Amino acid sequence: MTFEATRRDFLKTAGLGAVGAAVGCAPRATGGGAARAGDPVDQRRGVELAIATITMDGFGDENFRHAFELAPQIGTRNVEFNTWFPRNVTLAGIRSIAERSRERGLRPVCLQGTSFGGNVMKDVTHKLWHMEQARALGCRRVKFTGARRGTEGGLDAVIATLKELAPAAEEMDVLVLVENHASNVLENIEDYERIFGEIGSRHVGLCLDMAHFDGANVDNFEVIRRFHDRLLHIDVKDTERKGIHKVVNYGSGVTDFHGIIRRALEHGYTGYLLIEQAPPLNRESLVADLTRAHHMFRQYER
Repeated sequence: MTFEATRRDFLKTAGLGAVGAAVGCAPRATGGGAARAGDPVDQRRGVELAIATITMDGFGDENFRHAFELAPQIGTRNVEFNTWFPRNVTLAGIRSIAERSRERGLRPVCLQGTSFGGNVMKDVTHKLWHMEQARALGCRRVKFTGARRGTEGGLDAVIATLKELAPAAEEMDVLVLVENHASNVLENIEDYERIFGEIGSRHVGLCLDMAHFDGANVDNFEVIRRFHDRLLHIDVKDTERKGIHKVVNYGSGVTDFHGIIRRALEHGYTGYLLIEQAPPLNRESLVADLTRAHHMFRQYER
């Protein structure tokens, strides 16, 4: 066995059972059946709405207090937790997410950690930790975007990290969602052509943020045409105008969110449609705005 094979085998397996036990969860068997059984949307190849905590908490460290208060009022049970702060991903933090979700009838479906980039060893470790904590919470998805273009090792660093994560993602049956952002190393069609040209695993795929593609003047419909077989997650947003990413209330901007969703569904998309109108635009009307979004998009649930 080569050193490279030994190293990758270690990255796939080392310490995962111990971490699961530490958060109070029995270690899960690896392979498709175990984790898929924990996500009914994937099990039945359906489509459901979800909501991101940043739509309710904003970009600061609120320990999800607004999200846990407002999500039950809005009616969206599935929640993507934006775990951007250290206390969110400690063992106590993960337990808190699990306990508060159970108390309020919510279901974690994705963890979004901080971006790719920088030291690859640290990045791999960070992403593996999120993958295991996602499993501990009963969800199957982790999501990350990149750093600003030209920084933190660029696209080479992202690909180097994904090459290490892909075998672990397959063994753990966790989906690694690679999200686009305007002015980011993950921004345009060429970036994703390169990633998917080097990463063949179907456990690594595109998180399509439609407002960020519009903000970067990238055609969402062309993205779907090219990468529909690698599309694993859709962030539903509206931006003020093409070439500028500035989130506005659904219907106030230029993003053809209905058309984009329908085109993805025509190509067989299954998974989550994420309400991510963030940060909150108006605290006074926030529940009404997000409830309106929930009603607007629930027609696509399958």
